[in-house]
Order: sequence, then C-alpha cells, then structure tokens
Amino acid sequence: MKHIAGGLQWAVFLIASSIAAPIAIGHVFGMDGAETALFIQRTMFVLGLACIVQATIGHRMPINEGPAGLWWGIFVVYAGMVGVLYSAKEDALQALQSGMMYSGVLFILLAVFGLVGKMKKLFTPAVTFTYLMLLILQLSGTFIKGMMGIENVGDAIDVRVVLGSVVIVVLMFIMMNHKVPWISRYSVLLAILIGWILFLAIGKAPSITTVSGKWIDLPDILVYGKPIWDGGMVVTAFFITLLLIANMMASIRVMENLLKQSFSIETKDRVKQGSIASGINHMLAGLFSAIGPVPISGSAGFVGATRMASLIPFIIGSTIVVVMTIFPAVMSTFAALPAPVAYAVTFAIFSKMVEMAFHELAADQHQQQAYKVAAIGLMIGVGLMFVPSDSFVQLPGLVAAILSNGLITGTIAAVVIEQFLLWKGGKATRFD
Repeated sequence: MKHIAGGLQWAVFLIASSIAAPIAIGHVFGMDGAETALFIQRTMFVLGLACIVQATIGHRMPINEGPAGLWWGIFVVYAGMVGVLYSAKEDALQALQSGMMYSGVLFILLAVFGLVGKMKKLFTPAVTFTYLMLLILQLSGTFIKGMMGIENVGDAIDVRVVLGSVVIVVLMFIMMNHKVPWISRYSVLLAILIGWILFLAIGKAPSITTVSGKWIDLPDILVYGKPIWDGGMVVTAFFITLLLIANMMASIRVMENLLKQSFSIETKDRVKQGSIASGINHMLAGLFSAIGPVPISGSAGFVGATRMASLIPFIIGSTIVVVMTIFPAVMSTFAALPAPVAYAVTFAIFSKMVEMAFHELAADQHQQQAYKVAAIGLMIGVGLMFVPSDSFVQLPGLVAAILSNGLITGTIAAVVIEQFLLWKGGKATRFD
C-alpha cells in the first residue's frame, strides 16, 4: 500500500512540475483550448514513458523526466519564425517534431561511441554547484510570482493567493521535517491535497473543464506530419543534444550524491545507458509530437524531502501518469490544480537543493579555485537572466536559445573556466 501511495505522490509531483511547459508553448503558438489540452496529453504521456524507460534500462535512479528547458526555448524561437521561415505554425511544429528525432539518434550515437562517459569528467563539484545554484536562481522568480498570483506583466499581487501560498509553504516545511515517518514521506501529496482544499475554500481554484466527450482517448502520433529534413534544425538538434547531455549528467551526479550521503546507496556508473534511454525518449517525443524530455535535478530535492529513494514507487507513479493521460476527464482534473499550490510545494522542495549545492561546493578539493569558477559562472549565468529575451531576436536561433538560457551558458562558462585553470596548473582533465 505504501508503494501505491508513494507512486501517487510521484505522479502528482511529475504532473505539477511539468504541466506549465506545454501550456506556455500552446500559448506562444496560438493553439486553442482543445489543441493545448491534446498537447498536454501527449507531453505527459511521453514524460511518463520516459521515466519508465530510464528506470528500467537507463540510469536506474528515481529521477523524473520533465520538458527540457532548452527545447522550450527552441519552441519559442521557432514560434517567432512562423510567417518568416515557415508559412504556418504546423510547418514549424513539424520541423520541431523532426528535431526531436534527430536529437534521439544523436544521443544514442554519442553514447555508443563513448563520448558521453568522457564528458562526465567535466562535472566536478564546482561545476555542479554552479549548475544547481543557477537552476534555483532561474526558477525562484517563477516560484515567487506564481505564489503571488502574478500570471502576466502588469498583474497586481493577489493577497489571498499570497496568504494561501505562505500557509502551504509553512505546512510543507513542517511536514518535510516531521518526526512521524509517514507524514514526512508523503509531505508533497499531503501539502497538495490540503492546498487544493484551501484554494477551493478561498475561491481561487480554477473550475474543471471538459475537453473531450470520450472516456478513453489515446494520444495521436506524428500530429504535424511525417518527419522532414531541415538543415537548420539538424544543426540546432546537434548542439541542443550536447547541452542536454550536460544537463542529464548534472542531474545524475546530484542524485548519486544524495543516495550515497543520505541513504547509503551506492550506484553504478550508467551514464552511457542513461544517454541511450534519453535517445529513445526523444524519439518518442518526436513520434508523439511532444516536448523533448530531460532528467530533472529537482528530483533530488523531492527524494530528500520525502525520504523515498526506492525505484518501485517511482515506476508506479510514472505508470499512473501514462494511464491517466488516456482518460481526458482525469487530465482535465489535474489541469485544474491551482498553480500557486504547485509553486508553493515546489518552492519548499527546491530549498533542499540549495543545501545540496553548498554540500557539493564543500566537497571540492581545490576550494579557492572552486570559488573562482563558481563566482564567474554565477555572474555570467545570472547576468544573462536579466537580459530581456527580445534582445536576442537578431541572433541565429541556436545562439539566441543558448544565450537566453543563463543556466546553460553559466554552466558552460564554469566548465571552460575550470578547465583553463586546471590546464594553467598542469592538471587539465584527461579523457583517455
């Protein structure tokens, strides 16, 4: 029974932490309500499958898959090309759908030729600290705005939403650290249920809308047509894949350290298998016209908060998500989860990741060098977060997508700076 309850908690966390991306992409492409609902269905279906693939043949750790932020950025860039390079939104989406498949093939090829394992050596404690801190800083603004009820530029702070969010955050912290084991283990599920009831009581929970009259509705495949050859997308997919591999390795490293330090669980090096699984998952994303998935570092915060390191609840939760997506009524219900509740719960979870980040930095054997690497990486990454995205519109699509993502650019800067300092001291990373 505890595995089922844990699985339900994983399912709720996976949906709550991933549903924003398909909604936002649907908005930028001008999709209507029905199109957006189907896009959400396909994305969640792929994410559930992706988690199962990773847990069984990939890295075999409880790391949930979420919509890759880099692909999210590329979707936004390509939405701006409609009417310029692409005559209709369907043409742009067809190119993106094909890009997922290109990326899937590249993931597998890089793993088979052994390049992924060599890249892992670059993720030292200093680089991992920089990555985690940039991830937290990039998302903290979104969490706070969501907890204040701010959805669009110019929206006023909603006092009732703020008070409700504060109550949930406080409850979440209390339950995460509760002495009763089952309360701390299911703190996320309990906080979401209490928060949903609270927001219903204060009149801030959206109503459930029906998007389909069918009881069961399987996700469609190749919604935007057959895969096509797009030279620009091939180049984009190549660089995006390299960056997603870096993201994947950072997430794996964070979870490995958590399992070792907090649960005394030793894990095998399965980065190669994880990359192959990511390739399969990207091809699934292309097949089902969804968003490319990537292992999410926030899983470590979730596992640390709930004390659930077992793979069984994780696989059950992923299976629940896959099954739920074929029932439109269930997906409509989850789509009605008040956004501030999800943001408040996630805020508490990510606070755990701040602790993990500093533990990483403390583990670096070269402290002074680590401080320099982290300082420069953070300044570059955070600085780019404050540059308006409109400022990049004149740049090539790939360059715009990378520079507009402070997380990736700051992490790359940290890797380059550290390797330069190591090379200067005659200790550069060897890949043989």
